[in-house]
Amino acid sequence: MKFTRRQFLKLSSAGLGGSSIVLMGFSPTAALAEARAYKLARAVETRNTCPYCSVACGLLMYSIGDKSKNVQQDIIHIEGDPDHPVSRGSLCPKGAGLLDFIHSPNRLKYPEVREAGSKEWKRISWDEALDRVAALMKEDRDANFVAQNAEGVTVNRWLTTGLLAASASSNEAGYITHKVVRATGMIAFDNQARV
Repeated sequence: MKFTRRQFLKLSSAGLGGSSIVLMGFSPTAALAEARAYKLARAVETRNTCPYCSVACGLLMYSIGDKSKNVQQDIIHIEGDPDHPVSRGSLCPKGAGLLDFIHSPNRLKYPEVREAGSKEWKRISWDEALDRVAALMKEDRDANFVAQNAEGVTVNRWLTTGLLAASASSNEAGYITHKVVRATGMIAFDNQARV
């Protein structure tokens, strides 16, 4: 292998420069082995419950934002909560894929209504949606409420509407939901845990 004088000087100066840096205390192995900043170090941790099934696994959701008023934080990571008594940190495939569900462009974020005879869905506000549900429920209850059966016994039943409750709710929320639904006369009342 032949070197020109120029190549010899370049190689010698590179070797001299590299050995001088090492002698001054710079070691590339130590510099490259330095710990990187953990991606969740500056994130806000929020505990939540998986919405999918009746197991109600615990979640840890991590979000990043500038913490300004009225600024929505961006969720960057979701994992199982190891301190949760139900799941102890484990998640099923659906729960493990929640981050994709949250950031999906197809996710419905606002209430929509399709009027009778229309082919298009129209976006409405949450107040309009809740008022519409309440009005339709009242209309159906007034039309189909059964106060007495054929023998004249008071039964107070509403048989044409039912409710499916969320399984991830607390005992207190479930108790209140049950009381409200039974007070309206609904018989068809079930929980997502049985579905």
